[in-house]
Amino acid sequence: MTCPGLVIAAPASGTGKTTVMLGLLRALRDDGVAVQPFKCGPDYIDPAFHRIACGRESYNLDSWAMPGALLDTLANVDDQATLALAEGSMGLFDGVATRGATGHGASADITMRMGWPVVLVIDVSGQAQSAAATAFGFAGFDPAVPVAGVILNRVASPRHERLVRRGMEAAGLRVFGSLPRRPDLTLPERHLGLVQATEHPALDAHIDACAALVRMHVDLAALREAAAVTAVRPTGMATAAPPPAQRIALARDAAFSFTYPHLVRDWHGAGAEIRPFSPLADEAPDGDAEMVWLPGGYPELHAGRLAAADRFRDGLHRHVARGGAVHGECGGYMALGEALIDAQGVSHRMAGLLGLVTSHQQRRMHLGYRSAVLAHPVGAIPADTVLTGHEFHYCTIQAQPDAPLAIVTDAEGTVVPETGSRRGAVTGSFFHLIRAEA
Repeated sequence: MTCPGLVIAAPASGTGKTTVMLGLLRALRDDGVAVQPFKCGPDYIDPAFHRIACGRESYNLDSWAMPGALLDTLANVDDQATLALAEGSMGLFDGVATRGATGHGASADITMRMGWPVVLVIDVSGQAQSAAATAFGFAGFDPAVPVAGVILNRVASPRHERLVRRGMEAAGLRVFGSLPRRPDLTLPERHLGLVQATEHPALDAHIDACAALVRMHVDLAALREAAAVTAVRPTGMATAAPPPAQRIALARDAAFSFTYPHLVRDWHGAGAEIRPFSPLADEAPDGDAEMVWLPGGYPELHAGRLAAADRFRDGLHRHVARGGAVHGECGGYMALGEALIDAQGVSHRMAGLLGLVTSHQQRRMHLGYRSAVLAHPVGAIPADTVLTGHEFHYCTIQAQPDAPLAIVTDAEGTVVPETGSRRGAVTGSFFHLIRAEA
């Protein structure tokens, strides 16, 4: 049975819900609560912050990409947890137009599936009683989505707080807390979202400050009492994807960090051995590995170092010469190509295992869910397997001469031109794998 939980959501992006989430996770952990974090939707940056805040791995719950059995399995990932906290993405009801495996990819889908009430983080800057109209609209928009109450954020003064609370009381909405403006607690961002947790200076102290703010201004006991669960289902054993090999050399550093935790968990559970290495440190992949997996990340920010990483590049070529497989996702795909052109127009040599040339000089956003039917195996994952994932990058393709890896469609079933590439046992795609289904 899923443990009681809450979904920390908001009317829109940029309201400060990540600051609230991190503060809650750290404060509850320090109080001895076994809190299990989750992230709604396809986000690979926020879960790393969650893990540091509370010491538990954070898992994505994605209603478009994941069937119900997988969602239920992940929701029960830690049977020692006594409270689940799921951070929403974008606005509470934001998702794609076409229904996927379990829903539209909205955070509201997760609260309905799990029975976890919503706590809305409301940015009240620039308004007073009017904030209640927004919250009231969200609370009544879908009766199947329970809204337990609100946390007010960016409150300017005691008088401002009184006015906002008056509006919330008139609307019948519970206020769990009221956070003053704290611009010093804003996390830095770059083009794909927050700067990664591993790059944030003094992150632990930052999260401690978030926790202190939350502890001072939020009723933690009331929040814990509001946590609930209505979904009672047998704990499943569904998995997202089979391992692409028995021994997997997994790139893991500041350039290659976008790996979904549930995939690594499933690979371990199936008996695969994960052998991390760092291309940025010019490390070659493990010589005994059967598969090299380069996840997404920010190779464009480290293109010069990657171009000079001869041991890494030579190790990849030796691996392929021995008959090993290689796969790259998004940033990893770029790194497998001939060249990467940075934002200043400088071309950097990449691994040269594929003919791909990508450019960040003329940025164009590519964003959305993807479904792909493989035309070629990816390691031990056979051809004709349907991969479900998510694409988010700003690069443009200058050259892509190799055979396509897959037929790729978006959330509405429209074919997209970014098919990925294959050359022998070397494969790559712009989307990040969430689930594979034979």
